[in-house]
Amino acid sequence: MGNILTSSIGKKLIMSITGLFLIFFLLIHLLANSAYLFGPEAFDAVIEFMGSPFIVVMVPVLAGGFVLHIVYAVFLTLYNMKARGSQRYEVTNKAKTDSWASRNMFVLGIIIGGVLAFHLTHFWAKMQLAEFTGGHAQNGNVLMAATFSNIWIVICYIIWFAALWFHLTHGFWSAFQTIGANNDKWLGRLKFVSYLYATIIFLGFTTIAVFAYLN
Repeated sequence: MGNILTSSIGKKLIMSITGLFLIFFLLIHLLANSAYLFGPEAFDAVIEFMGSPFIVVMVPVLAGGFVLHIVYAVFLTLYNMKARGSQRYEVTNKAKTDSWASRNMFVLGIIIGGVLAFHLTHFWAKMQLAEFTGGHAQNGNVLMAATFSNIWIVICYIIWFAALWFHLTHGFWSAFQTIGANNDKWLGRLKFVSYLYATIIFLGFTTIAVFAYLN
């Protein structure tokens, strides 16, 4: 079991599984946040649901999946750098799947992780974490208004969503390819779904951020 988890194939498999888990979470998170577009009451109702025992239990599971994704991303990056050795910067013929996003997944991941930390300190820490530690959770609508009233924060978030778009356009289909959907027939379909999904995520979160700024 240990050899599987530490082998190159095992690392890629764990990256794919945890990546698909986080992809599913992003969609759920977008659907929940979309309630903000329908008024304070709708958003408050969603926030109340997010405080339910089931969601609270899912938080450490999500955190664990995210940590595993990061850890194995670092392992794979270092492994690939070591494998390339002195040929690390040599330009070779690139495969059809070797996109800009695929060559910069680690850098995109750093951008995503950095803004995610900022996001957690402005929302999760002041709401779910505050309530979990016995404090008073701040109102979600108030936090949205306070955070997105700053145009530079809005721009920072849009850059985050753009990094997510690039990360997802490669990560989505690559995850399915790793777990077995790697024939030519499915590759084209998965790439189409990847771009469609990534675009929905980008436009959805960007719309919410801009809406919060304008309101």
